[in-house]
Amino acid sequence: MSDFLLHFLDVFFFVFHLILVLFNLLGWIWKKTRRLNLIVLLLTLFSWFGLGLFYGIGFCPITEWHWSVLAQLGQTGLPDSYISYLIYRVLGILPPQTLVDYATMIGAFLALAISVVLNVRDYKQRKYKTVAPSV
Repeated sequence: MSDFLLHFLDVFFFVFHLILVLFNLLGWIWKKTRRLNLIVLLLTLFSWFGLGLFYGIGFCPITEWHWSVLAQLGQTGLPDSYISYLIYRVLGILPPQTLVDYATMIGAFLALAISVVLNVRDYKQRKYKTVAPSV
């Protein structure tokens, strides 16, 4: 693969993954994106824990693809998690892995809980709006 394509893929995966992480954490805020947020969160958790049964808990195919690109670019010694990598690449610091892992889990499950509550509330509101009042 050419250096140009590898650098392009590096930037693509970095931007895409950063947007995905932010959408997982914050997509529940906007009513129009709540349902998609819930779906993406569930897919993320399925990847971490479902595919993770076969490839290791926390598995993410996007991370694997990006790691492959970075390896071809000669980068070694990558952190244990993509969130650690994002923090390092954006802020230039590498916090303790345990802190990153706990913060990642808390953030993901908190976002999931909020998304579920808001999606259920939105569903109930839609359901009651479509039912005509009896006279």
